[in-house]
Amino acid sequence: MQSIFVLQQQVAHAKHLFTQALCQRLQLIEVQAPLSLAVGSGMQDTLGGHEQPVSFRIRSTQQQHEVVHSLAKWKRAVLADYQATVGQGIVAQMRALRPDEDRLSERHSILVEQWDWEQVIAADERTIALLKQRVQAIYRAVLDSLVALGDPADLLPSLPQQVTFIDSETLRQQFPLLSPKQREREIVLKHKVVFIIGIGGQLADGSVHDGRAADYDDWSSPTELPGVGLNGDLLVWHERLDDALELSSMGIRVDRQALQRQSRLQGCLDSLEQPWHQRLLKGELPATIGGGIGQSRLIMWLLQCDHITQVQAPAAQEQIAQQSEVA
Repeated sequence: MQSIFVLQQQVAHAKHLFTQALCQRLQLIEVQAPLSLAVGSGMQDTLGGHEQPVSFRIRSTQQQHEVVHSLAKWKRAVLADYQATVGQGIVAQMRALRPDEDRLSERHSILVEQWDWEQVIAADERTIALLKQRVQAIYRAVLDSLVALGDPADLLPSLPQQVTFIDSETLRQQFPLLSPKQREREIVLKHKVVFIIGIGGQLADGSVHDGRAADYDDWSSPTELPGVGLNGDLLVWHERLDDALELSSMGIRVDRQALQRQSRLQGCLDSLEQPWHQRLLKGELPATIGGGIGQSRLIMWLLQCDHITQVQAPAAQEQIAQQSEVA
């Protein structure tokens, strides 16, 4: 087995290289990430709607806080507060806790580490073309990192130069008898690097490819594609897992109309009264695109590790592995 010290050095080096590559490709500035957000601010990511955040009370202020799930809405507020202009963006290295994971596995941990990025766009840039351009830029940053690392797992010869795009409705039509995860496996096995567009909205058969909260990605706006939505997931083929591995969830963010429509569809119109949502409805937040890129998953793919615990905090590996076995 590879020395834990050598592996952890590789992990740190790979994270540093990708941070640099991502900032260069998307013209982002790195900022520090909060660990928690105030309850009631509206900036917490509700994920699928059933996950319970880790919460605590600050003694000095008697204010209730929650450990972040992601920074999707916080980043947009930061860009507004600092009056960022079109093309300007930020990235934060977020650490989160998600104790409500259904099970721990080779790709799921309660610890979430990701590059959380956000960029201001013009209102008329809320298009599939812009979404694809940013996805390709992120993939170029991944390839840049592989080159800088010396391609430790010899991935480059088998990787395409461009991402394959497909919308979730077309994917359903291609594999109507398969589950969403099975469809992902088939399409990524064929093309190696795939971005599935439109995740969260209802498909033609009434199903949903995967759930999304109502108030960050726009998953309901009509587009020129068979499905709906201006968001999606970036997946790669992981040889050692013999499966598709999701690296990033991202998208063009909701505008006023999409926020109201998606809140109505999910029956959460009461959330519109929260401060963050009121800012958006009043036109105080810029149009943005953004997402999260999983650090542990990207590194385990770059280094072709077969378990997420190999690239996370080494002191926690044994405990997490034991929990995974129990699950």
